[in-house]
Amino acid sequence: MRICSLMENRAQRVGKIQNYVVARYRDGRVIKGVTHDFGTQKKAFHVAPVEEDKGEGGGKVAEVFLSDLKAVFFVKSLKGTKNHPPARESLEEGRNPVGSVKVKITFIDGEILIGTTHGYSAERKGFFVAPLEDETNNLRVFVISDAIKQIETWK
Repeated sequence: MRICSLMENRAQRVGKIQNYVVARYRDGRVIKGVTHDFGTQKKAFHVAPVEEDKGEGGGKVAEVFLSDLKAVFFVKSLKGTKNHPPARESLEEGRNPVGSVKVKITFIDGEILIGTTHGYSAERKGFFVAPLEDETNNLRVFVISDAIKQIETWK
C-alpha cells in the first residue's frame, strides 16, 4: 500500500514538470510556450501557450515538426533576456564541462550559437547544446542538424 502511494506522488510530480520552449523555424517564425512531449527521436511535439502569451495562435496547442525547425530553445523564462553577451565574448570565457566539446554553430540563416555539447554527430538529426554563459536565458538548445550551415568544434 505504501509503495503505491509513493508511486502516485511521484507520477503527480513528474506530470507537473513544465518545459518552457521557444521553437525557432527555418523560415523565421517563432512559437513560445510549454511542452510536455518533446523527444529527440520524435518527428513532432506540441507547444501550448502560457496564459500571459496567447499569441497569434489564439491559445491553441500547436503541433511542431522538427523537420521545419532550426532549433528548440529550452528556456528559464518566455520573456527572455535583452542584454545577453555577444557570441564573440563567449568563445574565450565560460565553463567547459568534463567530456564536452565547444561548438560554434552557424545556421543557414546566419545566426550563430556557441556552447558545449556531449552529443554532436553529423549523422544525428539533432543534438543538445548547453550555453557557455551563466547569465543566459537558455538552459539548453536542441539544434536540428539540417539547419546548420557550418559547425566548428574545439576543446
